Amino acid sequence: MESRTVVKSKKGVLIRFVLWLLGTLLVLGVLAMLGVKYLYDSQFPRFDVPEYSGYLTYDDLAGYKREIVTFQSGTNTLTGYIYGQEHSKGLVVIAHGLGGGAESYLAEAVFFVDRGWRVFSFDCTGSYASEGRSTRGLPQSALDLEAALTFIANDPELSRLPVMLFGHSWGGYAVTAVLQENSDVRAAVSIAGFNSPIAMLLEQGKHLIGSSIYLAYPFAWAYQTILFGEVANRTAVSGINSTDAAVMIIHGTEDASILYDGSSIIAQRENITNPKVTYKTMAEPKRNGHNNLLYSIEALEYVTEKNKLYRALYEQYEGSIPDEVKREYYAGVDRRKTSELNLELMEEINSFFEENL
Repeated sequence: MESRTVVKSKKGVLIRFVLWLLGTLLVLGVLAMLGVKYLYDSQFPRFDVPEYSGYLTYDDLAGYKREIVTFQSGTNTLTGYIYGQEHSKGLVVIAHGLGGGAESYLAEAVFFVDRGWRVFSFDCTGSYASEGRSTRGLPQSALDLEAALTFIANDPELSRLPVMLFGHSWGGYAVTAVLQENSDVRAAVSIAGFNSPIAMLLEQGKHLIGSSIYLAYPFAWAYQTILFGEVANRTAVSGINSTDAAVMIIHGTEDASILYDGSSIIAQRENITNPKVTYKTMAEPKRNGHNNLLYSIEALEYVTEKNKLYRALYEQYEGSIPDEVKREYYAGVDRRKTSELNLELMEEINSFFEENL
């Protein structure tokens, strides 16, 4: 029979072991959370207007007046742009992709203006002319679009117009996720959008660090939830299923950024119950990726040619192209050619909007 002293000694060892184990787990948990925070934040920096652009800029346009407006999204002031003030058919709201800004979709804005629409585009948080030290994360595009729609609803003139949403990538998620909160939207077109912020994080994380990303899942979920609250769990499907608006989902079969059979909205077809949803799979070679489906074949070929020239300069100057050489290169780029749209796709989108006026 063991003495009380021996029993107490064993209990003391067990308690110390449990405390050590808990302390170790706590330290590992904190380190994991810090690692996830660093990795997460590094994917969502601030994106300023590039010094040089190979695509259309507002300075390239003649005869397209715009009004610049500002509105609040959280603590940041965002910048918006209104084109086609002379039109009253309806309002197309453009939500841009991550890493760009409203001007990244200037060709699309001009396309809609030319077909009689008024257009409202804007720079998201941490993008181009808008405030924000960073773009914060995947759910931010939905928050910023909601802020834009609130601005529109409170504007005496814009609020009279039927609202159509057009979004690509980050914006493709936003135009569907906001539908549960915005019953005034008549139709939405989502191009290359993802369904769920956390699923998209895991997909991109697996691409960056492999299957070990699944070990970080609880920490990624927790950090994103800390940043965004309940909005972090909002999905495109929940938005689509909660609205009477018509929705068109477009996705390329070879999209390497948001996988067609992975985190995309189109992969969730079986879970979508809204009867007014149209699906369009882009499978044409050279126009079945993430960005290229928006452009004409001629534009893509021209961009490929110009990219080869830039790569040659990059190698010639060992990665440090002098400013004067860079200026000369961009001066030789025909930005109207690089921005030439896939008119067949855009006309289909235009018809979809007109059918839902």
